[in-house]
Amino acid sequence: MGNGVREGPVEFQRDVEPVTARIPAEDNQEKKKVLNSLMSGALAGAVAKTAVAPLDRTKIMFQGEKLTAGLSPQEAYRLIYHTYLNEGFWSLWRGNSATMVRVIPYAAIQFCAHEEYKQILGNYYGFQGKALTPFPRFIAGSLAGTTAAMVTYPLDMVRARMAVTPKEMYSSIVHVFIRISREEGLKTLYRGFTPTILGVIPYAGLSFFTYETLKKVHAEHSGKAQPSPPERLLFGACAGLIGQSASYPLDVVRRRMQTAGVLGHSYSSILLTMRDIVREEGLVRGLYKGLSMNWVKGPIAVGISFTTFDLTQILLRRLQHGPGLDR
Repeated sequence: MGNGVREGPVEFQRDVEPVTARIPAEDNQEKKKVLNSLMSGALAGAVAKTAVAPLDRTKIMFQGEKLTAGLSPQEAYRLIYHTYLNEGFWSLWRGNSATMVRVIPYAAIQFCAHEEYKQILGNYYGFQGKALTPFPRFIAGSLAGTTAAMVTYPLDMVRARMAVTPKEMYSSIVHVFIRISREEGLKTLYRGFTPTILGVIPYAGLSFFTYETLKKVHAEHSGKAQPSPPERLLFGACAGLIGQSASYPLDVVRRRMQTAGVLGHSYSSILLTMRDIVREEGLVRGLYKGLSMNWVKGPIAVGISFTTFDLTQILLRRLQHGPGLDR
C-alpha cells in the first residue's frame, strides 16, 4: 500500500512531462504555419494584381462612369490604348501602388484566415486532416474574404479614387487620405462598405469552394495527390470566373459609391444606387458593365493568385521540413 502511494505521483509525472514538452514545439509549428500562409498570400496577391493592373484600372473606369456605349473588350482595349497615348505606358499601372498597399495585407489575411477557418470548421465537423464537405468549404471561403475586406477596406476606397482621377488631383496615397478626410469626412473612407461585404460573401465563398472542390475531384479521379501548376491555374481560373460572375452587380455598386464624390454622382444606399443605375443605363449594361472585361481579367488574376499561394506554401514547407512534404 505504501508502495502504491509513492508510485502514483511518479507515474503521473512521467505522463505529464512529454505533454508539457510538446506544447512549445506545437506552438512553434502553428506560428510557422500562420507565417507561411501570410507570406504566401501576400506574394500571391501582389503577383496576381500586378499582372492584370492595366485591365483592372480600365474596369474601374468603366464601372465608375455613366457611359452611353456598351462595354466590350474592343472598347476596353481602345481605352487602354488611349490612356497609353495620352498619359504614357506606366499610367496603365496608375493606382497600382495603392493596390499593392491594399492587396498585400488583404491577400495575406484572406489566405491565412482561410487556412485557419478550414482547421476550425474541420475540428467542429470532425474532418481533421480531411477535405471539408461542400457547405463548410463555402463558409470557410466566405469568412476569409469577409475578414480581409473588413480590415483593409479604406485602402480599397483609396485605390478606386486614384484609378478614376487624373494624376494632378491626387499625388500619392497619403494625399488621397488627407483630401478625402478634409473635404468629405472620414466616413467617406467606408462608403460602399456594405455592398463590398455583401459581394465578398458569394465571391470569396464560391472562389475558394470551386478551387478546393476541383482539387479534390482531380485527386479522386487522377490518382495524383497534387495537381500540376497548369492544372492549378485552370482550377483557379474557373474559380475566378464563377465567383466574380456571381458577385459582379455588387462590385459595380461598390465602385459607384466609392467614386461618387469625384465623378459628380450622388448615391446614398445600395438599393438607390442599383435603382439609378438600372433606370439610367439598363439592367445588363448597367449592373453588368465591365463583366466581359472581368471574364478576361478575373480568371487570370484568380488563377495566378491561387497557384502562387499553393506553390509558395509547398516551397516554404520543403525548405523547412525537407522534400516530400507537399500541400
